[in-house]
Parts: sequence; structure tokens; C-alpha cells
Amino acid sequence: VAQLDKEWRKRGVKVLGVSVDGVEDHVKWKGDIHLAGGAEPTFPIAADKDLQISKAFDMLPADAYLPEGRTPNDTATVRTVYIIGPDRKVKLSMTYPM
Repeated sequence: VAQLDKEWRKRGVKVLGVSVDGVEDHVKWKGDIHLAGGAEPTFPIAADKDLQISKAFDMLPADAYLPEGRTPNDTATVRTVYIIGPDRKVKLSMTYPM
């Protein structure tokens, strides 16, 4: 996704990541994205710690919660990237495990 930044901009597309983890983790991930993909990620990643976005977009069931002492397995299905078109409609959502 980061490697296609110029194409997204040219087409007026916005990229948004959503995760139940905090901003500190997102900063680390952006470093990993740059290292693995060779491109600087410029898109935002929303920190959905209260699961409102994840539940609204059916990434998690309505009764989902984050347990104390959670492991990555508890939130693996929440890793999602959204591509939103200039018409403000979701064009692609990609959910993937850790």
C-alpha cells in the first residue's frame, strides 16, 4: 500500500489503516512497513482501542471485547486496511491475520 502512494494521490484515493492497538504500536509498524517494503507509509492508522470502528465495520462481533493480558491472537482479525475513493466510499477493505 505504501509503495503505491503516488498512484493513490494521483487518483484522489485516501488510505486509512485501523487497529485496536495504540499509536505507539502504529509508529513501530510504520518503521516495519518502510523496512520491508522500501516505501515510507504516509497514510494514517486509526487507534480503535474501544473497538467502535472494528464493530461498526463488522471486523469484530458486537459482543467482542479485549481481555486483560490479551495476546496477539485476541486481536488478529482486526488488522485491516481501507481504501476510500474520492466519492468517500470504501473501495477496498483488506483484513488479514498477524
